[in-house]
Amino acid sequence: MFRYFLRRFALVIPTFLGITMMCFCLTQFVPGGPVEQSLMAIRGLGSGNAPAASQNAAESPVDLSGQLREQLNAHYGFDRPVPVRYFNWLVKDCCGLRTRSYHYTDKTAWELIRARIPVSLWFGIPGFFLTYLVCIPLGIAKALRRGTPFDLGSSLVVFVGYAIPPFAFGMLVKMLFCGTVDGLWDVLPLGGIESENALGLSAADRFVDRFRHMLLPVLCYMIGSFAMLTLLVKNTLLDQMSANYIRTILAKGATLRHAVWRHALRNALIPVATGFGGILTLMFAGSVIIENVFDIPGMGRLALESLETRDYPVFLGLMSVTSVLGLLGQILSDFCYVLIDPRIRFDR
Repeated sequence: MFRYFLRRFALVIPTFLGITMMCFCLTQFVPGGPVEQSLMAIRGLGSGNAPAASQNAAESPVDLSGQLREQLNAHYGFDRPVPVRYFNWLVKDCCGLRTRSYHYTDKTAWELIRARIPVSLWFGIPGFFLTYLVCIPLGIAKALRRGTPFDLGSSLVVFVGYAIPPFAFGMLVKMLFCGTVDGLWDVLPLGGIESENALGLSAADRFVDRFRHMLLPVLCYMIGSFAMLTLLVKNTLLDQMSANYIRTILAKGATLRHAVWRHALRNALIPVATGFGGILTLMFAGSVIIENVFDIPGMGRLALESLETRDYPVFLGLMSVTSVLGLLGQILSDFCYVLIDPRIRFDR
């Protein structure tokens, strides 16, 4: 078993190199990059931050398609071969985390990512754990009460919540609880992560303020995976309850409660353990749609902004961080398999 996990950790390195190499090469050849945006800004067709050398070149009558483009390529480092650029990005710039942002020129990629990590942790950790803490007991209750009014009513609520897109549900709860429509309740903040005077509040009051701001976003975050996880727990538990080993346990005189909670439930959690490793990425990735709806400056919104502005250092830095977390999350899922089912032996 130890050798299996050691091999898995060793495979993280070539897999990470393959992911980063492919994404890095795509960013070098995709049109509309920083060179094209700087040319548009100099020509007056757009807005953006052009380097000082390019602005001086724009004041003289030079060929925009020739000399100025060469200066821009040299400024952004596109005049060197791709392998050299990738090596500098990977080794010298620590996966691009030390590179300065094209859009926020006074900050590096890691400074921007580090500032968004606490926001995503507030957003991701409660949403992840609340999803499992609600869906697993609900799925168990639905399996034990199959065909009852509770099962039918909860299925209706689950499927209605699953059918509503998260952004539509977010706009709906904002209208209901944030006072965007006259005559409705105005009990929760409209958006953001905390109030403007949060720094002057006490620790308890600031926690309550943060809780009020994050209540609706976390609720919308749970809606997306609520139905799928609940039905997965229910169906897998029903399959285990109908297995032959459960009939054998009941035939030996054990109660149904003992058979379900000591045997069937543990085997039913094996498919659910697949998503346990996702906590490493979900805590940091966030949700682009929900963060835009509630104006939350999280990791998902930063990724979207970096794509829209072609801020390649920030995008590649986010990609490298989430890639490592995703690969480690897969190993964590395998480890959860071993904890849940001792029959699993990956070395055989």
